[in-house]
Amino acid sequence: MVGSSSRRQEMIAYIRGFVEEHGYPPTVRDIQNGCNISSTSVVDHHLRALEREGQLRRDFKVSRGMELLGTAGRRNTVPVPLIGRIAAGEPVPAPQPDAWDNTAEAETLELPAELVRGRHNVYALRVKGASMVDALINDGDIVLMQQVNQAENGDMVAVWLKADKTVTLKKLYRERGRIRLQPANRAMKPIYTAPDDVEVQGRVVGVIRTY
Repeated sequence: MVGSSSRRQEMIAYIRGFVEEHGYPPTVRDIQNGCNISSTSVVDHHLRALEREGQLRRDFKVSRGMELLGTAGRRNTVPVPLIGRIAAGEPVPAPQPDAWDNTAEAETLELPAELVRGRHNVYALRVKGASMVDALINDGDIVLMQQVNQAENGDMVAVWLKADKTVTLKKLYRERGRIRLQPANRAMKPIYTAPDDVEVQGRVVGVIRTY
């Protein structure tokens, strides 16, 4: 009995992980291979038990018609504040940098813990513009940012342009005597500015795409 319970928990974890990675449920054969089970009939036996326990629902009329229910379907989540918008195009006015720390009024996103990966000081911004489309970041997507004030060459960052009091999302490159803020869109030109005009606000650590 203990062995059956342990095997079913392993299957639940596998199904949950498969859905998170692929966006759709596994087949019985996937579960057999992923959990190293002797046959598909044994997999089906455990799936039927999970259905009786109310942890799983299957629809045999639908390909891969499998859904985890209740506590079995819950993922570990972490709250991430969605604090505003950022331009992925020409810079647009944004709040003063110290205002970005004030997230009390921000909308909160409950995101899978795997997206944050234990990082601290993570916040979210909604993207406006198309300058990062070649990096698969489109208008309306949400970028997850880790609040940092340093960046390596090639990092995708939110930068505050002090002289213009604007903020933009670009890849940062240090060149002789200047900073190049490079869009990921071949139709758009980079922004060049002095090193002391740039303040790094955060580094992109993840993207949530909208469709």
